[in-house]
Amino acid sequence: MATLVCFHAHPDDEAIATGGLMAKAAARGHRVILVTATRGEVGEPQEGVLAEGEQLWERRVVELAEAAEILGAEPPRLLGYEDSGMMGEPTNDNPACFWQADVEEAAERLVEILNEVQATVLTVYDDHGGYGHPDHLQVHRVGLRAAELAGTEYVYESTINRDAVKQMIAATADDPTADGPSLEEVESFGTEQKDISFIVDVTEHVDVKRASMIVHRSQIGPDSFFLQMPDELFAGAFGQESFNLPGVKDTGGPSSVDILPGL
Repeated sequence: MATLVCFHAHPDDEAIATGGLMAKAAARGHRVILVTATRGEVGEPQEGVLAEGEQLWERRVVELAEAAEILGAEPPRLLGYEDSGMMGEPTNDNPACFWQADVEEAAERLVEILNEVQATVLTVYDDHGGYGHPDHLQVHRVGLRAAELAGTEYVYESTINRDAVKQMIAATADDPTADGPSLEEVESFGTEQKDISFIVDVTEHVDVKRASMIVHRSQIGPDSFFLQMPDELFAGAFGQESFNLPGVKDTGGPSSVDILPGL
């Protein structure tokens, strides 16, 4: 049995980016550990979700725990930093936010977890954080440094398949309710398919992945672009998860795999 550690920036990132891998690893008897750097304090809550006096982070950590259980992971672990918000926002200057964290100090916090659970496989984000979010960039930096310090054998960068996103946008071009990104916006997203290292088939767990997304009600409303997709389109969009090998840019095309090496 291997131990998979998925390191993410905020609650709900895990469901969208690596939910299928987590569910698949758990179903095969591997230990699955979910770590988030922040509690997602500065996300934008869906209208009417929070109870009177309830703070967003309180709801998001509950949602995170629910999602982890659905995906077969152990109760989530948090590094204890605050959400930095989108790049260029005043919240980036918060001394307690993850973007301002010392990489070595943050890496040591993650190392404690990696050593404790005897991590076999670690996932982080690609070198531009998927879409440039400061906390995602920091997950990349901190995660790779922690893996180096802990001697974690298998490390993968979760990335967005840019070409697949473009196909999804084209498929919903005539849908007036679609609220996803534009073709122009995704030009800087993730990685072109030809440069991806591994594409993992998670179609057999796509219903579990969708269920884990649904519990993040504060961020992903029932009318969201993701959840309004027909089942077939959702499976096409989220039935594969993409990963890069750190430092590898020219792959000659991705390897389609049942699960990541090391699991």
